[in-house]
Amino acid sequence: MNTSDAGGQGPTVERSWRSRRLDPDHSLGLLLTLAATAVFLVLVPFALLALLVLAAWPPLYRLDTAVADALHRYALDHPAWVRLMSLWTDIFAPGPLRVAAGLVVAWLLLRRAPRLALWVGTTMTVGGLLGVLLKLLVGRHRPELLDPVARATGYSFPSGHALNATLAAGVLLLVFLPFTGDRRPLRWALWAAAVLIAVVTGLSRIALGVHWISDVVGGWLLGLAVLAATTAAFRTWRTGAGRRPARTAREGVEPELAEPGPDGSHA
Repeated sequence: MNTSDAGGQGPTVERSWRSRRLDPDHSLGLLLTLAATAVFLVLVPFALLALLVLAAWPPLYRLDTAVADALHRYALDHPAWVRLMSLWTDIFAPGPLRVAAGLVVAWLLLRRAPRLALWVGTTMTVGGLLGVLLKLLVGRHRPELLDPVARATGYSFPSGHALNATLAAGVLLLVFLPFTGDRRPLRWALWAAAVLIAVVTGLSRIALGVHWISDVVGGWLLGLAVLAATTAAFRTWRTGAGRRPARTAREGVEPELAEPGPDGSHA
């Protein structure tokens, strides 16, 4: 639509959101576009993997069974390995991780950070519910092994342990990154801990023979997609509220959390 400026300089063209979406001078449109792209790039491989699982694609089935058989043979020969994996999978099961997330929510409320607490609760809840729904929709059975070293109930795809470990590790990472400040070794240690929790928890389910490798990869991808979506929504709120964009990989989602305000409270 054409409009005239106050100085009579002639008509100007009002640019649409579509034309402004990659303009650095319009940070909200740019942020929304980049966030949507990030979520899309994670959801595409998850959706493709889910379709291959539903179609029982032979190459994927062969990979799943080959990995399951190899790890099962190793587990039978190494009982100490089974005990270690069982301990890990119990500690980082969905239940304990949700309790940990609930404690973080309570702590954030005490620090007067209700929106960040809402983000933590929403991320864990939405991700958990999606996992349960997709298990029912896909209806994939777990591996059936002779002489199993562990047992689990329910459907298999995606892995709830891998999904919830990814969600919890991502949430805790992005909440506590502000407290690392400029201390790079501490920031790297926090990143390493988050990756370790997500990766080893997923691998423990394969090692114990209660999930296929594609179940675990699906859990990781779905967790990353949910994290990307809720983090994008939170960053959009920050921009709309007039706060500076956070460098998420270095500062987390709320850098002000580690900075006391004028009255001594925190963000």
